Amino acid sequence: MAAYYEKLTTLFWVSENYLFHAFAWYKYYTLCKEFNRGMSVEMRQMQASAVLLAALCIPTVSETQKSQKKKEDAIDAQRHHIQSTVEDDIAKEKMARMATLLGFHTRHPTREALLHEIQSRNIMEDVPDYLRDLYSLLEANSDPLVMVATARPLLEKLRAEVGSTNASMEEDEDSDDSTLARYVRPLTSVLLLKLLTNLSTAYHTVSLDHIKSLTSGLGVTFQQVEKLIVLSTHSKKFSVRIDHRAGCLRFGDADLESDAMRGQLTSLSKQLSSVCRFITPPDEVHQMAIREQLYSDVRASVENEHAAMLERKNLIEKRKEETERLAQERLKEEARAKAAKEAARKAEEEARMAVEERKRRMEKAQMIQKKMDDMEKKKIMKAMGRNIDNVTEEELNQIDTDKLAKEHADKDRKKKEAAERKTKELAKRLDYTYRAIAIEELPLIEKKYAEKIKSDRSRYEAEVVEKARKARLQWEADVKDKKVLSDHSVYDYTADFEALVMKGRQAAHQELCRAEDERAEIDAEKQKLARARKRKEDELKRQKEEEERLKREEEARKAEAERVKREEERRKKEEEEEKLRQAERARMQEEAAKKERLRQESVKPPPPSRDLDAAASAANGPSGGGNRYVPPSRRGRPGGGDDRRGPGGDRGGSRWGGGGAGGYGGGRYEGGGRYEGGGRDRPAGGDRYGDRDRGYGGGDRDRRPGGGDRGGGDRDRRPPEPRNSRWS
Repeated sequence: MAAYYEKLTTLFWVSENYLFHAFAWYKYYTLCKEFNRGMSVEMRQMQASAVLLAALCIPTVSETQKSQKKKEDAIDAQRHHIQSTVEDDIAKEKMARMATLLGFHTRHPTREALLHEIQSRNIMEDVPDYLRDLYSLLEANSDPLVMVATARPLLEKLRAEVGSTNASMEEDEDSDDSTLARYVRPLTSVLLLKLLTNLSTAYHTVSLDHIKSLTSGLGVTFQQVEKLIVLSTHSKKFSVRIDHRAGCLRFGDADLESDAMRGQLTSLSKQLSSVCRFITPPDEVHQMAIREQLYSDVRASVENEHAAMLERKNLIEKRKEETERLAQERLKEEARAKAAKEAARKAEEEARMAVEERKRRMEKAQMIQKKMDDMEKKKIMKAMGRNIDNVTEEELNQIDTDKLAKEHADKDRKKKEAAERKTKELAKRLDYTYRAIAIEELPLIEKKYAEKIKSDRSRYEAEVVEKARKARLQWEADVKDKKVLSDHSVYDYTADFEALVMKGRQAAHQELCRAEDERAEIDAEKQKLARARKRKEDELKRQKEEEERLKREEEARKAEAERVKREEERRKKEEEEEKLRQAERARMQEEAAKKERLRQESVKPPPPSRDLDAAASAANGPSGGGNRYVPPSRRGRPGGGDDRRGPGGDRGGSRWGGGGAGGYGGGRYEGGGRYEGGGRDRPAGGDRYGDRDRGYGGGDRDRRPGGGDRGGGDRDRRPPEPRNSRWS
């Protein structure tokens, strides 16, 4: 199921259905959190952030749009129209069926319901702090002047977020962008819509330059903002007009903006009343009588009219409900019948087309197979050397393809064997011929090679002589040219020209050096002024920083004094509480001691002499527990194993039991138990080591306070005496 909802998130994101995309993310996150116990903290935080961002990307429905819808419904009700049309009901039912089919927790998914689920499921605890701030900004903040400035760094941080929102997408390189940065664009649209909505509730006119300054830094152009305004106005989220001539936005209904339109009916009523009073002055007595008669008639008929209005209203509601129900039933029945008829027609058509397609496929396959067989037969017959031009279709059908192929294969095999035999004989003959030719042509090749060497040597010697002659002629011509150039003294003219050029260049160089020196002096003066200005600014900045430092130190001293004061108050309060706890502890100890004294005073007197002898003999026995038999597994236990109370004697009933002068040994309630009353050397303690810290009464074996509810030696649930406890 988790993989199913994971695919749904991608599907609804591509289709830009942000509502179902957010609900799919919520289901995917809850399933992963419930069943994927090994999910890391980073992955859980990333998925929780994706759930919150997907919910925030859902377009909001403003109060203006809701009021506009209520106003239109009221107008329809006055005109005796059905408030919710059949199309709206069908759309709602379609969305409810879609939500049920996808397994969402509600049949009517909305943005408010999803945000309420996120808050109630504590998903915000896994979300980073800057996303919580973004949620508070979009849901709670209504100041349009600081909204974008506050959201800009949060969106930049979200845009820089890296990492995938699930493990499977991390391994898929061809998948779309699955990071949190993909939510920046829809979040920017939601932020701009909320900004414009808040501006429409707070302002009547806003300049376009102010809108540009408010939306700067979000990565959107003003054309995109203008397009969003037009789409929002078209969807009746708010009413606004863009006045490009005045360069502003005008919020509010255009039909009611004129003051004359607002007060037209009031002005007309006042003028008509003045005219009527001027033409026919009212008779006060007659008017009073008419008014009294009117009031009496109204009082007499008000109840009947009220009942009639209620009855008429109920009748109208019933008629509208009945009309709506009948219309819905009729549409549903027509749709059901049409769907059934269309399904039957499609099924019949598909079955017929499937049969025809299968039949055509079989016929085509048979025809292709037959053509291939005929072509194979003709090919084999042509390879065998037969004439296939006069072969008819019937003759081809009578020929067996396998038999013909076998015959052709035998014939080819025989031809191949004959060709191989001829090739071997020819190769043998050619080998003999080549060897004979090589033997005969060897002397001719040697003679031709010697002639070639002789001709090459002659040609080389002739080329060397010709090259030396040409070099001599070239040298003589060069010597003549040098002599002619030396007579005309060209080099003197060249030196004069070079001196003239260098003189001009030196003058230009000196002029450039002078201009550069002047510019260097000007730059030095400017730098000097800049350094002076910089020193002044640094001094002012240092003074300002010094003042801020002194101010911070003063605030720190005040905060430290306040902290010391609070710490002192807290310490005094803790000391008072400690005194109260000690007093309460002393009171409880005193009450426990008092109850112990009362219990000891209520002990019965010793038994008669016969019982004393029996008790003494029992005390001297191996277990000190009485006259009854004690099994070995219970010997040596506290109290010696007898349930009856008896005097302890000199040594008590057991090594834990209270023998001796002060205790009652043998019984498991008093004297000889491991919780109370030992003997001469173990007073008021059941522990074998006296007053060790094993419970409040020093007698329990575990280190719980008082050994459970058995402190003090008795099994009733009275508070133990904390004399030997580590908690006292």
